[in-house]
Amino acid sequence: MKMTKEEYKEYSERHSPRSKPLRNLLRAFLVGGTICLLGQGITQGLTALGLDKASAGTGCSISLIFLGALLTGLGIYDDIAKFAGAGTLVPITGFANSVVAPALEFKTEGFILGVAAKMFIISGPVIVYGISSGFIYGLLLLLFGA
Repeated sequence: MKMTKEEYKEYSERHSPRSKPLRNLLRAFLVGGTICLLGQGITQGLTALGLDKASAGTGCSISLIFLGALLTGLGIYDDIAKFAGAGTLVPITGFANSVVAPALEFKTEGFILGVAAKMFIISGPVIVYGISSGFIYGLLLLLFGA
């Protein structure tokens, strides 16, 4: 079957699933907001237990990373992500998912060449640029004062 570029474009548009941006936006907002609400609840709970604000924030981050990793390991996080789209990428749970998912995917290749080598394939660039920018910021602060 021979088609011109225009015919192929028309054919492709007819057979492609239609995006529903309002529905996608609502789902992302609701799920991302729920994750953030959970984080706020954890922070409030830790503050009520006597932790200062900084320690409660650290405890919240650790808790959300653990929950994201656990749900990824159980195969639940992917289902949530299919429903919510970007709503699961933005919170810190998305970072946990980006570390655990490749580790699980490549575990059959062994611990060193599979899990250890591929674990940070997605999150690695974020970590590298985050650390680098933090170092540069700290160096500038040291050189030019606060």
